[in-house]
Amino acid sequence: MSAVQVGFACIALLLVLLALRVPIGVSLGVSAFTGLLSLRGLDAAFALMGSTTFQFIAHWSLTAIPMFILMGAIAFHTGLTRTLFDAGKAWLGFLPGGLAIATNVSSAGFAAASGSSVAMAGAMSRLAVPEMLRARYDPGLATGVVAASGTLGAFIPPSIPFVLYAVFMEASVGQLLMAGIIPGLLTMLAYAVLIITRVKLNPDLAPGTAQAYSTRDRWVLLLKSWPLPVIVAGVVGGLYTGTVTATEAGAFGAFVAIVAALLQGSFSWTAMQQAVSETVTSTASIFLIAIGAVLFSRMLTLSQIPMNIGVWVEDYAVALWMFLLAVTVFYIVLGMFLDPIGLMLVTLPVLAPFVIAFDIDVIWFGVLVVKFIEIGLLTPPIGLNLFVVSAGVGDKVPFGQVVRGTVWFLAAEAVVLILLMTFPTLSLLLPSLMY
Repeated sequence: MSAVQVGFACIALLLVLLALRVPIGVSLGVSAFTGLLSLRGLDAAFALMGSTTFQFIAHWSLTAIPMFILMGAIAFHTGLTRTLFDAGKAWLGFLPGGLAIATNVSSAGFAAASGSSVAMAGAMSRLAVPEMLRARYDPGLATGVVAASGTLGAFIPPSIPFVLYAVFMEASVGQLLMAGIIPGLLTMLAYAVLIITRVKLNPDLAPGTAQAYSTRDRWVLLLKSWPLPVIVAGVVGGLYTGTVTATEAGAFGAFVAIVAALLQGSFSWTAMQQAVSETVTSTASIFLIAIGAVLFSRMLTLSQIPMNIGVWVEDYAVALWMFLLAVTVFYIVLGMFLDPIGLMLVTLPVLAPFVIAFDIDVIWFGVLVVKFIEIGLLTPPIGLNLFVVSAGVGDKVPFGQVVRGTVWFLAAEAVVLILLMTFPTLSLLLPSLMY
């Protein structure tokens, strides 16, 4: 069996293991080891797995991941996210669908203290959906905006997918984190326009009267939400100016979250223990997938599949738009079944040769990849965010209504995706202005 045949056989093995519901990290590791064993023998396979794993894990940029997770976990378990949502209700509740818009905007703010779409969707489903249901909002709209707004966690810094993409594709972590800001805000704006338009056309979707707030109460609630704006300013400002690394920005955010919880009287050792435990568990899970992906990538390189793909692209000169269309369908379909980080790391080794062959800007492509995997989180019938929100609301909203409510937001995602593909400057403007 030739090296290329071994590579394709391992890809087939990976797909079979994923179909059997074997964890992604394990599936990648088993497929990679099988290929390395066939290509280089037992001793070389063990040596490559050891050295490759160490070289990847020892990458300093990856230390940003546990810092980002800890920052978000502390903010959630100490109730800091609640203050932001309350401020959003006070200032935006007068708009058509005001609670839904407040959920959307506060999710964007919470994104600066999380970095995980799934974690944000889970948090906001317990926080915002009950409020909207009490205001007699349509259950589909209430759950749909939470599922969709959860995807903002992957764009607005800090972003775990961007960190992993940067390390895997040897790109700048800081530039990728900054590249997600405009697409993230654009997505938030598209959601808000969709909500207002739908409620204007059908007021029964959000018939509840907004709670009246005095000017003083609005400013008091806004001032109480100071921790997350400070975290945003520290993380984004530090990265933009080059004052801090991504890891230092994450550590700063975690420190601010602890200090804010102490000042507001919401700090407890139980909350801290829960935050640390969640950080350790999530970090271990992400790193297992990442290690498996790196080993699988090394196996593919030895099988010469990436080189052959590059030659094939150059020989047949496939149009860039055809490649992007194929990648869009590829990610959206697979996103129905796979965890977004696992999906990204499984596919990057295969797509990297195309990026090189088409001379695609690696920062721009990174934004598109993250957008693809986030859309996959919303794609019926098995998008992961749909299940997270459904689990968060329990029996209050049937799963079918969650799906129907989310489908509307996919239309907004399609518009944003087309804009990002048509105007790469939307992704590249801020990185080009950095220090």
